[in-house]
Amino acid sequence: MTPETIVKQSLGTTGGYTTFSADNFNAYVMNTYGRFPIALERGEGCRVWDTEGKEYLDFVAGIATCTLGHAHPVMMATVSQQIQRLHHVSNLYYIPVQGELAQWLTEHSCADKAFFCNSGAEANEGAIKLARKYAHEKLDIENPIILTAHASFHGRTLATITATGQPKYHKGFSPLMPGFYYVPYNDIAAIESAIAELDKDKRQVAAIMLEALQGEGGVRPGNVAYFQRIREICDEKGILLILDEVQVGMGRSGKLWGYENLGIEPDIFTSAKGLGGGIPIGAMLCKSHCDVFEPGSHASTFGGNPFVCSVALAVCQTLEQENLLTNVQQRGEQLRVGLNAIATKYPDLFSEVRGWGLINGMELKADVELTSIDLVKAAMNEGLLIVPAGPKVLRFVPPLIVTAAEVTEAVDALARAIATLVK
Repeated sequence: MTPETIVKQSLGTTGGYTTFSADNFNAYVMNTYGRFPIALERGEGCRVWDTEGKEYLDFVAGIATCTLGHAHPVMMATVSQQIQRLHHVSNLYYIPVQGELAQWLTEHSCADKAFFCNSGAEANEGAIKLARKYAHEKLDIENPIILTAHASFHGRTLATITATGQPKYHKGFSPLMPGFYYVPYNDIAAIESAIAELDKDKRQVAAIMLEALQGEGGVRPGNVAYFQRIREICDEKGILLILDEVQVGMGRSGKLWGYENLGIEPDIFTSAKGLGGGIPIGAMLCKSHCDVFEPGSHASTFGGNPFVCSVALAVCQTLEQENLLTNVQQRGEQLRVGLNAIATKYPDLFSEVRGWGLINGMELKADVELTSIDLVKAAMNEGLLIVPAGPKVLRFVPPLIVTAAEVTEAVDALARAIATLVK
C-alpha cells in the first residue's frame, strides 16, 4: 500500500464504506509504529483479509494475543450478550463476573488473588508497585531494588520501560525510574553476584522480575536449573519472584502458564495479551503472603469491568473445554520440525530454532546480511504474516486453534519466501 492507495474504512452502524488514504492516516495518527504496507479489515479463524481482498495466514495473532483466532463463535456470542446487558461500572461496586474470572485464574494457577487492569504494561506496573510496597512494609527496605534481565521487555510505562533491559527503549526518556538493576538472562552466577554487590552497597534486592521465556528479546526460553536456583535464592533471602507472563501465558507455551515449564512457582505473575483473546485486559496475580494492597493503594477505572471480564472468562473456559493445550503442544512440535527442516536446508542462513508450544523463534546467523524484517516482508508476499523479535529473529505466534494443515501451509509459505531471497 503506497501513500496514494485508498483504504476502505467501515462506517460501522451507518453501513457502507468511506475512503481514507494512508497519507491521511499518517497526518492524524502519531508515528509510533513502522507499519507494513497493508490494511487488514476482517478475519476468521487463523486467516485475515486486507482491504484489497488478499488473504493471509495469521501467525502473528495480534502479537500472541488472539488466543481463539478471529471471529470465534464463543467470543462473538459473549461480546453480543454482555454489551446488551452491562458493559461498564465502577470498581466501587461488586462486579460478579470479575469475581468469577479471578476465581478461575487462581484455581488454575499458584496465585491466591488477582488485580485487573487494561494491559500487560499496567499489570507489570502493578507488580512493581506491589513489590515496592511489600519491601517497605514487610522487609523494612528503604530503597528497594528489583533485578531484571538484559534483553527483557516489560512494557511502555516509565517504570516498565526502565525495568526493560534494552537501552534502545530507554533512549529519549531519561531520567529513568530508580530502583532497577540489570543482569544477563539464564546466568545464575550473575544473579548471585549482583545480590552480593548490592548488599555491599547497602542496596537490598526486594524482587527479581523475569520473563519465563523472553519474547521481544528473541524468543529465548528460561533455563530450568536457572529458575529453580533463583526460587531457592528468593526463599533464602525473602526476595519476591515476579514472572512476566504477558506474552507466554494463557496456554501459549503448551502449559497454561510459562512457569509450569520451569518447575517453580512465582510469588507474583502477570497476564494480558491472550487473556482476553484480543479484548484489552491485564491481570496481576499474587500469593496471599505478598498481598499488601489496600483501598487507595492501587486502582484502575476500566480494569475488570463486566465487558472485558465476561470475554476473558469465556476465553479461559474455552481453552479448558476444547483442550487447546494439547493442540498447542502438538502444533508447536509440528511447527518446530518444519522450521528445523528449513534451517537444515539453509545452514549458512539460520543458527537456531527454539521455543515452547506456539511461541517459536527462528534465528538468522549474525553475519547474514538479511534481517528479520526482510523475511517478514517476503513471507507477507506469500500470504503469511509473521513478526520479528529483534533484528535477527523471526517469531511465530499463531492463534492456539491453528490446525495441522495451517501449520504445514505456513511452513511451505515461509520456504517459498526464503527461496525468493536466496538465489
